[in-house]
Parts: sequence; structure tokens; C-alpha cells
Amino acid sequence: MYSYTATAVAALALLQPAIASPWGGKNHPPPPPPPQVGPPYLNQLAQQHGKLWLGTAADIPGTNESTDAGYMEIVTNEKIFGQLTPANMMKFQYTEPEQNVFNYSGGDYILDLAERDHQRVRCHNLVWVDELSPFVTNTNWTAAQLTAIMKTHILNVVTHWSDRCYSWDVVNEALNGDGTFSSSVWYDTIGPEYFYQAYEFATEAVRRTGKDIKLYYNDYGLENPGTKTTAAYNLVKELQKRKSRIDGVGLESHFEVGATPSLADQNAAKKGFLALGINVAVTELDVRFTAEPYYTPAGLAQQAQDYYTSVQSCMTVWDFDDKYSWVPSTFPGQGAADIYNATLQRKPAYYAIAEAIEGKPCTVCKV
Repeated sequence: MYSYTATAVAALALLQPAIASPWGGKNHPPPPPPPQVGPPYLNQLAQQHGKLWLGTAADIPGTNESTDAGYMEIVTNEKIFGQLTPANMMKFQYTEPEQNVFNYSGGDYILDLAERDHQRVRCHNLVWVDELSPFVTNTNWTAAQLTAIMKTHILNVVTHWSDRCYSWDVVNEALNGDGTFSSSVWYDTIGPEYFYQAYEFATEAVRRTGKDIKLYYNDYGLENPGTKTTAAYNLVKELQKRKSRIDGVGLESHFEVGATPSLADQNAAKKGFLALGINVAVTELDVRFTAEPYYTPAGLAQQAQDYYTSVQSCMTVWDFDDKYSWVPSTFPGQGAADIYNATLQRKPAYYAIAEAIEGKPCTVCKV
């Protein structure tokens, strides 16, 4: 895709006679190609090979994604994605913007969309350090008061949507890299007990619904053996000891091109969770370039290899296109982390995922 600045276009107009464009106007660059939506179909392949789905996150509604027809054509295609995760709309600040005032409209939007297209929804998330309502963070609560707030929030949100949610990320990103609890309003006010209370309340909420709603712990840095992964194993063991429901762990897998954990390491980490009798899901897979240029043949081949390696374990991608990626705003100068580019054309990584699902050698992992 070519992008022209206003200055560059003006300079071209001075040098060239006006030429009528078939797209309207004069001297406009060609429009982007239509989004790629044909085979191979990733979710269809995943289900044919015994997986529940291959899914994606979507930051809708409230963003340009929901008004981008090409984006919506891809994200709602159940052959490509069989599951959706709301990137933001079910987080605390959106679902309980004021104390005891609940707003389910954003979550309803994505649930309605998914149900229309026969997709399942992983609901995300109930307790996290970030995207909290001001009433939570701007008041000096006692431990007892904040615990009551957390309980009210979890019981209301989980029971409201019931099993329209296949699962919930109950606590998100509770650990530092060294395996200790990270600072948050929850930890700083209540202490480590907040983590276990969250699952106690979520277990109670699921019981009230009478439905089978899976409860997960979700975090990054758990994709290979190490201190943080061991700490996560211990959290699961403690929850099991307390008889709280814990069905699985979500591995965020926000990787860097050329620095993705090996297949052996990823498998070893997952086996440790599986040995505890819980499920493992790769919940937020993306592989970002840490510096430009992003789209060199060698770089794209390496990115394809990194996706291939990760999907050999298990799979869900965290959004799917570079156009709306979360990466550049979080990591300035980095990007191009996803499997579609900014014009919704498939990158080699897309085809690497298909080959990994099918157990075929990666033909796009080489220049």
C-alpha cells in the first residue's frame, strides 16, 4: 500500500496533467484491495483437527473496527474465527462505570454479533489492575469495603451474562516477572487474598447460574518454564486446595519476532498446567516487530515461523490485523504483530498457522 502526503500529491499535480481516475477525482492512488476471506479457513481447519476453535479478540464496539466493512467481514466469518474475545468492553470500567450502576451494552453488542455468526465468546475480564472505574481507584477503601465491591461486581456481571460467556478470565495479570504479586488497588488494599477471593466469588456466581461456565487465570510470561510460570502453578494449586473453580489458564503470548520461546519450552510450560488437571489456551497471540522495516521478506518469514511454532501448541490470536493493533500505542516504534496487514491482506503468518494446524511443514517460513 502506498501512502502520499498532501505535499507530495500537490507536487505531482504541478508536474503532471490532470488525469481522470476510475475511482473518482484526479491522481488518487488506487484503492486498497478487498479483504482476503477465502480459504484456507483457520477455524474450520482447527475444528477438523480436534480443536475447539481458532479465535480472535476484537475491540468493538466503540472503535473504527465496527464501522470498517472489510474488518467486520473477516471477524464475523465463522470459518476463519470460531471464537471472539472482547478486548475491552467487558472490563470493569465499562460494565460498572459507577458503583452499583451496571452497563452491559458493549458486552451485549459483541455477544449478539458472535451468536449471530455461531461463534463462542471468552469473556474478559473481571479483576485487573487497569481499566477500572474511577470510583474504585479514587477512594481510600478499607480491605473489607473493596472486597465487597469486588464481590458485587463479579456476582452481577457473571450471573447477568450467564453461559452466553463460554468462560471468564477471572483475574488478569496478577504476577510480576519474579512470581510475586504485582501492585494494584486490589493487592495494595486487600493483600494476596484478593486473588483467591475473586475465584471464590466467581465460583459462587457460576453456581448461581446453574451453567457450565469455565473460569480461567490469564497472564503473559507463562509460555516457558521459569519463576513466573512456577508461581502460576502454585496459584492454581492453592485454588484447587480451597475448592474454588479453576478450569484453565490463558497464556497471552505477546511475542517478538525472532525471540519467541521454542516449541520445546512452550510445550513444557503447558504440560505443567495440564498436569494439574486444567485446560491451557493461548489467548492473546501476536508476534510484533521491535523495529522497522516491518515487511521485509526475511522478517515476514521469521514472523511466520514464530506463529507456526506457537500454533503447534494451541491457539487464539489477539486481534488479527496491523491496522487496529494495540502494539504501536503500547510499544512506540514497534508493530506489524498480526496475521493480516493494514489493508487486510494475509501475511505469511496466516498461512503458517494453517500449516501448523494441519501438521504440515511450514512452506512460508523461508525467504
